[in-house]
Amino acid sequence: MTDGLAEVPEYVHEALAARHKAEAAKSSAEARLNVAAAKITEIDLAQRARIEHDMLTADAYHGVYRFSDVVGDSSVNKCIEQLETWNRQNDLEDTEIIFYSPGGSILSGFALWDYLRTYKKNHKLTTTARGYAASMAGILLQAGHHRQMGSESWILIHEGSMGIGGSVGEVEDQVEWSKKLRDRLADILADRSTLNARQIKAKWKRKDWWVGSDEALELGFVDEIV
Repeated sequence: MTDGLAEVPEYVHEALAARHKAEAAKSSAEARLNVAAAKITEIDLAQRARIEHDMLTADAYHGVYRFSDVVGDSSVNKCIEQLETWNRQNDLEDTEIIFYSPGGSILSGFALWDYLRTYKKNHKLTTTARGYAASMAGILLQAGHHRQMGSESWILIHEGSMGIGGSVGEVEDQVEWSKKLRDRLADILADRSTLNARQIKAKWKRKDWWVGSDEALELGFVDEIV
């Protein structure tokens, strides 16, 4: 007898100690899980912030399209597709096309030219030459409301060329059509230039005419050197 109270068996003490130990381990594990979850949340938030930062600083978010390819069906269609997406979203007022291009197809270029005429009704269009805007790219440079080029950039102007073949009659027809295309190119260049179309044709006749930034500004092929 011990004051009427039975002595607690040793195994009960052991069980209680084991229980307390298990509860402590559980609490410690939960704490570690909470810390890990907090770190995962922190990493996730940082990743989301980086993704948002990249999106907000991307060219597409600011309406900038880099045309760094030959002017052809594929490159023109790609450019039109992006511009038309912006046009339909209607959340961009300003658009810039940066040309770094060796030029290419006159007809593909005219397809983009005609599209840009429509696009410009809803958006302010800036066209920029970086490095060089050669041949048809130099023509497309003229499409912008505001035209600009880098100080060390160049515009290549020439009369253009087309593959001609077939019968004598077909050749004559193609030559006549080629002359019409050249006339149109000269008219586009002369539209905002200090030179008229006849003077431009004299400059490009049977040669490549490379125009630096200072000369391009002086002749009215660009509005600003950047």
